[in-house]
Amino acid sequence: MTVLLGGSYDPVHNGHVALGAHFAALMKADELRVIPAGAPWQKGAVYATPAQRADMAALAFDALSSRAPGLVVTIDRQEIERGRPTYTVETLRQLRAEYGPAASLAFVMGADQLQRLDTWHEWRALFDYAHICVAARPGFALEGSGWPPAVAEAFSQRLGSLEQIRNTPHGLTYLAQDFAVDISATEIRAALQRGDIANSHISPRVLDYIEQHNLYKS
Repeated sequence: MTVLLGGSYDPVHNGHVALGAHFAALMKADELRVIPAGAPWQKGAVYATPAQRADMAALAFDALSSRAPGLVVTIDRQEIERGRPTYTVETLRQLRAEYGPAASLAFVMGADQLQRLDTWHEWRALFDYAHICVAARPGFALEGSGWPPAVAEAFSQRLGSLEQIRNTPHGLTYLAQDFAVDISATEIRAALQRGDIANSHISPRVLDYIEQHNLYKS
């Protein structure tokens, strides 16, 4: 069972690590695969280089292996290595080819991403390669959530249990309503520009890297 966690990681923060740890434990995963985006086509400016963002992710998630015995944490640089805007469906297609047809793959996202899922390239095809698992605040509901109707319908029809997700390769959805970490990368960058390290929500190793490479200063 492999949990997939994509993101810009600009910069990586404690919320990212907590999200990965939460779903790895929830799914009883063997591997957490962290996938820094190369050139996120739906985002505006990216402040650190792709290589720097991958390096920061490696530093941030490294400690998770020691806290979760038996969990392999991998930094997957495939999107960065493509050197062009890339789509999640491409990445999942590549991972499915790598892991084979029988492996259970669970792609994790936040509820805010799910609400925009219908803008993703070939979004319906994502279910052909992985389960889609969503972290939401307690009380978040599928009904009346303001989701695009097509996304709400597709997600609701595919809801599965944790056991089903562990024992099938792809195609199901799961909503975890017990995860409430609200950390904004935009706010973190603003705090770093102010020199407000105490409120940065970043691990010391990543902070050292940011200082060494003079990132997020202006």
